[in-house]
Amino acid sequence: MKIKTVGGIATVVIIITLLAGTAFAHHSFTAEYDRNKPIKLVGKVTMMKFANPHAWLYLDVETGGKIVNWALETGAGNALIRRGWRKEDLKVGTVLHVDAYQARSGQPAANVRSVTFEDGKKLFAGSSSGDEEK
Repeated sequence: MKIKTVGGIATVVIIITLLAGTAFAHHSFTAEYDRNKPIKLVGKVTMMKFANPHAWLYLDVETGGKIVNWALETGAGNALIRRGWRKEDLKVGTVLHVDAYQARSGQPAANVRSVTFEDGKKLFAGSSSGDEEK
């Protein structure tokens, strides 16, 4: 009987630990990004990582004659696909116009609101800012 109780308690502790880790790993928009600092970037895709809970787009942007690689957070990878994003559209070198919110840290990082391709095609990024068009 004691073994079952200890096993049950251990299971509950493990589940709570896993859930707590997930909750702490997911940050709020306002903790990371500044809604009062919208930015527009134009650059070339260097990498796209479709992942969950957030996908990441990496863009080389020329700033003052220097190329800076920006890390751009989007919504979840599967949500992007439902919004019309396709991996084959985001090949290395693709030029994108990005509307985003600057990271509070001042690093070249932002939370993406939308991207627009050179041909005018616009995709929304599932921004966690809460003000995105659906």
